[in-house]
Amino acid sequence: MAFAQLIIGPPGTGKTTYAQQLREFLGSLGRDVLLVNLDPSCDDERATANAFDVDIRDLISAREVMERLELGPNGGLMFCMEYLHEHLDWLEERVKAVDRPYILFDCPGQVELYTHHSAMRDFLHTLQHKWHFRVCTVNLIDSYMCSDAGNFIAALLASLSMMVQLETPHVNVLSKVDLVEAYGRLDFNLEFYTDVLDLRYLLDRLPTSPLFERHRAFNAALCDLVEDFSLVQFYTLCIDNKELLWNLTRAVDKALGYLYTSQEQGRIDMETASIVRINAPLRGAIVCTEISPHGPNTQDPLLLNPPDMKN
Repeated sequence: MAFAQLIIGPPGTGKTTYAQQLREFLGSLGRDVLLVNLDPSCDDERATANAFDVDIRDLISAREVMERLELGPNGGLMFCMEYLHEHLDWLEERVKAVDRPYILFDCPGQVELYTHHSAMRDFLHTLQHKWHFRVCTVNLIDSYMCSDAGNFIAALLASLSMMVQLETPHVNVLSKVDLVEAYGRLDFNLEFYTDVLDLRYLLDRLPTSPLFERHRAFNAALCDLVEDFSLVQFYTLCIDNKELLWNLTRAVDKALGYLYTSQEQGRIDMETASIVRINAPLRGAIVCTEISPHGPNTQDPLLLNPPDMKN
């Protein structure tokens, strides 16, 4: 039986960086990992020919499709993903030829593939029911979305839509949390966003202009929808922070039902001890105070940086 992570999320959220760093990290634990590129439009400088063990661009390239069929970027990508679905035997042959028990699928960044288009859902059905893989979807959202209430509500809705559409064990991630303060001071402590607490507080951070009054009611309805499902929460990820990477890995392994061998457990214990020792002086630098049940105000610890506190 093979285990797989389907790594998804909007463009620029760090999917390829996460996949490559995770392969290296898991390799240090003695886990054999196969890295598969499923993005036919990938032109990242890190995505060279030898960066992946299996690459969809060896089958079809979005750039060539766009040139030959005169399609735009989205149309070209959709064509490629539908073409892949019709030629899954090509992918199966290459994945099974390497025969590694843990597989990372680095996926395209077009969100519609995961919210309403059938291509990825059909692919997941094949992975689970024909190839008998255990699959967990890992959805990366840029922590920049936390800097604006409207953007964060949109990220919540997109994440919920992906969970409902794909129907797999699902882990949502706020990536690049080391850069979160570079986008400006957050309205709330980071735990407010990761735990998806009382969303009515977000409504008070939306524009108050009469022009946006109708949008406010719409956003309130979206917040109610997300809270009614009560499915969306986030792990945090800074690719240079091994403690956060390891916390995320454990969450995904638990969702997959992945059991550690005695040899791997020994390496994990050593790695964990090393991580704790290295990060001990930094612990608490990202996650600040506890969440207050009383709602935000200028003196409330729910705020990330109240006026009377120093960074």
